Amino acid sequence: MEVEEMEDEGPSLQSDPPHCEDLQLELHHSLRLESPAPVESVFVDKKAVDKLTEGLLSHYLPDLQNSKGTLQELTQNQLILLDTLDQEVTKFRDCNTLLDLNSLFTEAKVYHNKLVNIRKEMIMLHEKTTKLKKRALKLQQQKQKEALEKEQQREKELERERQLIAKPAKRT
Repeated sequence: MEVEEMEDEGPSLQSDPPHCEDLQLELHHSLRLESPAPVESVFVDKKAVDKLTEGLLSHYLPDLQNSKGTLQELTQNQLILLDTLDQEVTKFRDCNTLLDLNSLFTEAKVYHNKLVNIRKEMIMLHEKTTKLKKRALKLQQQKQKEALEKEQQREKELERERQLIAKPAKRT
C-alpha cells in the first residue's frame, strides 16, 4: 500500500533532482568500496527517502516499542524473581542455621547430662571415702585400744608373775 502511494507522489527514481547530487556521490562511492565490479549510478529522491523512512518507521516502530515495553517488563520480573530467590536462599540458610543450633543444643543437653552424672558419681565416691575414712579411724582406734589393753594385760601378768616368784628370805 505504502509503496503505491510513494510511486504516485514522488518523482521517478530515474530523474536527476539537483539536491540529491551529494547523496548520489555518497552512494556511488560506498558502492565502489563494497564491490570491485563497476556500478551504475542510482539517483534517489530525498522526498522518496523521507517517505520510505517514515513508512518503515510507522510500520515497525509500534512493534519495536511493544517489544521494548515487554523486555522492560520481563527485566523487571526477572529482578523481582531474583530478589525472591535471594530471600528464599536466605530462608534456607536461616533454616540450616536453626538446624545447626538445634543440634548444638541437643549436644549441649547430652554433655550436661554427662556432667550431672559425673557430679553424682563424685558425690557418691566422696561419701564412700568419708565413710571408709571414719571406719578406718574407728578400726585404728579399736586396734590401738586392743593393743593398749593387751599391753596392760601383759604388764599385769608380768607384775603378777613377779609377785608369784619366790623371794629369798632374809637371814637374821
